[in-house]
This record gives sequence, structure tokens and C-alpha cells, in this order.
Amino acid sequence: MEFGPSLRMPHSRALGGGLFQLRPREREGIGRALYCFVIGERVVVLHAFVKKTQKTPVREVRIARRRMKVVQDA
Repeated sequence: MEFGPSLRMPHSRALGGGLFQLRPREREGIGRALYCFVIGERVVVLHAFVKKTQKTPVREVRIARRRMKVVQDA
């Protein structure tokens, strides 16, 4: 990855606690992919969805945080 954890707005945003979101925008809508870094530069995509509202839904973030815990504990 060219930018690794240094990728920032408008392409990526840190959500705290090691969780990040990719912010792709297409004609069909706004997508989000929540991801984390595990052991150095390995990237794990935890959850992806299409946004229907302006704010990222808490439910979607909870799913990603739960999955991140499983990945980090493995």
C-alpha cells in the first residue's frame, strides 16, 4: 500500500481505537469499508456497506469493532 496508515481525508478517516474507514464515492451512492491494520501493514477489511444517511450508522461501526476484536485476538 502506497500510503498505509497515513492515508487520510477525503479517502480515509480514523474512527479511533485502530479502526478506519475507506470513503469511496460513486454515482450509485456513498460506500464505506471499515478496516484495521494487524501485525504491521496487513490490512483487514472488517465490514462494508452503502450509506443511506449522512452519518455512519453506529450499528455498522459496532459490527466492525466486534470483528476487529476477533481478528486481533487470533
